[in-house]
Amino acid sequence: MSNVSELQTGSTIAGEFLAFTLGQEEYGIDIQKVSEIRSYETPTRIANAPEFVKGVINLRGIIVPIVDMRIKFNLGTPTYDQFTVVIILNIGHRVVGMVVDRVSDVTTLTHEQIKPAPEIGSAMNTDHIVGLGTVDERMLILVDIDKLMTSADMGLIETTALAA
Repeated sequence: MSNVSELQTGSTIAGEFLAFTLGQEEYGIDIQKVSEIRSYETPTRIANAPEFVKGVINLRGIIVPIVDMRIKFNLGTPTYDQFTVVIILNIGHRVVGMVVDRVSDVTTLTHEQIKPAPEIGSAMNTDHIVGLGTVDERMLILVDIDKLMTSADMGLIETTALAA
């Protein structure tokens, strides 16, 4: 069961997820979207970029925008330490880096371990949350990283993709 599959009854997904933490919460994304995990290095800042876009790095000749998810999700002032990493993602035909506090592990979730995301209302955009996965005492907030990174409020990613 190495790839993420759709359930017949909806969009809840099952498969392998890369688990990472942002603040006190643990999140999971489809492992197949991840190309590598790198230690954090300060990116080159881009003028007029949204605050959550920390800048860009040169990754083996590819210019990669770096998004700090703690800023994107309003989780307070980020601190960068030895555990801070950048998850390099393949989104469509683009490469994007995502800064997270730390990476935990790769977890396989079955359909039974995944519950639909709760309806929170219009106060918060939760379109990118596809479900909640439970493993023993842990709960992972499962994120549709494609939907999140290509959403209109991400701006730079969409613009960069169109410019290519």
